[in-house]
Amino acid sequence: MMKFLGFNFLGKSLILFGLLLILLGVFFTFFEKIPFIGKLPGDIYYQGKNWSFYFPITTCIIISIILTIILSLIFKK
Repeated sequence: MMKFLGFNFLGKSLILFGLLLILLGVFFTFFEKIPFIGKLPGDIYYQGKNWSFYFPITTCIIISIILTIILSLIFKK
């Protein structure tokens, strides 16, 4: 059976979610001022005659690794 976690868990989850939203907002506010984000080797950029395609695969992988480390430290049991 599932144990009721109570309002304590809900409160901590809402605080964590709020902090993540604040960090995401700060990141998007200052995104263009961070020199290496989106311009790493391995990011895919193709420009055709009338269109362009850009996918920052290396940047996504690095951000994923950093978030995995941070979240594993936060939710460590």
